[in-house]
Amino acid sequence: MVEELPVPRERSGPEWDDFVATVEVRNVCEELGYGTPDVRVTAETLHGWFQDPHSPHHLFAVRVDGRIVARGLYEHLAEGDTRACWVDARVLPEHRGRGIGTAIMEQLEARARAEGRTHAIVYIVSPDASGPRLEPPTGSGSLPADNPEVRFLQRRGYRLEQVVRGSRLPLPLDADELARRLAAARDRTGAGYRIREWSGTTPERHRDDMAVLYTRMSTDAPQGALDEPEDVWTGARVAEHEDRTNSDGTVLLTAVAEDAAGHLAGFTQLSVPPAASAPVEQRDTLVLREHRGHALGMLLKLANLAQLARTYPGHPSITTWNADENRHMLNVNEALGFVPMGYEGAWKLEL
Repeated sequence: MVEELPVPRERSGPEWDDFVATVEVRNVCEELGYGTPDVRVTAETLHGWFQDPHSPHHLFAVRVDGRIVARGLYEHLAEGDTRACWVDARVLPEHRGRGIGTAIMEQLEARARAEGRTHAIVYIVSPDASGPRLEPPTGSGSLPADNPEVRFLQRRGYRLEQVVRGSRLPLPLDADELARRLAAARDRTGAGYRIREWSGTTPERHRDDMAVLYTRMSTDAPQGALDEPEDVWTGARVAEHEDRTNSDGTVLLTAVAEDAAGHLAGFTQLSVPPAASAPVEQRDTLVLREHRGHALGMLLKLANLAQLARTYPGHPSITTWNADENRHMLNVNEALGFVPMGYEGAWKLEL
């Protein structure tokens, strides 16, 4: 039986234990799919995401003999364009083939229809395999057509809309080479923009500009025909988001480009976990369309990497995800040393 679990308010007690068990299901499935423990996350980190009132998360689970063996997730925006939802079903390998994933997806999709959503979106890793390939309409990337998760989603009526590349950058970087490349990038961009950096919370005077950048991330990043809605941010929401992110000891390292008028033209962020043995996650990177063509993306990323090396050395790697058709950003990442670690499909179901 699929049960909806309460998202715990506190990080203790039976509700927290169930939440931790669902995170472990997620981690086992992700690690198997990507072939690296770098994709694991802590329960504390995910708990912060689940507290976001602007993007409610609903958690589901299936137990076998009292043990949680599968996790379901249903997410949507709380305001604005709420037509879309994001769904997810993960089942431990030893419990697959018993209809558990189908039961979870049926419940999630039924809820989406009952709430008037028009389409559901799924992101799921597809391990590489031989045989025929399935390509998205973007024409970029492909997945093994015979993979179980591919066949499962197609049977349910989902359409592959996009392939997303997961990449990894081994650390540390050569300090002299990084300094040389950063200086060259500053020369290439020129004096029209000023790079600013901070650790932790955004200075109050930049919050409204950061809200614009976060909002534009939801509309400007390549998304194929997924029809993901605009997610509108405010300066107050930026501050709330950073407080939740920092609640487990994670630190956001931010680099921004400020134009001549003092407004932010672009940004990039690294999410640094409290444990030095864990990988750093590359969060959003965006240069506003009206400021592109000045090599700001490369400059911002190099400045952020230099800030990481100065302030939080010792982490083994950085992970990041990009649409496979986003060739410009992939070129930047590849030039920095990122290498592919796996691919996932972005799927859409018309409800």
